[in-house]
Amino acid sequence: MSKLKTHKGAAKRFKKTASGFKRNQSHRRHILTKKSTKRKRQLRMGMMVCQRDVAAVKQMLPNV
Repeated sequence: MSKLKTHKGAAKRFKKTASGFKRNQSHRRHILTKKSTKRKRQLRMGMMVCQRDVAAVKQMLPNV
């Protein structure tokens, strides 16, 4: 049987924590002039992956 390989795109986006997987929020790459300072500041904070998506992330990161 071949080795399980890590999905490199997922490895760059998700970090394992004690309570699940941490991720960054979207909508911070471009078109920032029309977004308020408050909105951009709140988008800086990380979030946890939704419970429904944890199984998919675990499958992409088998060795984590």
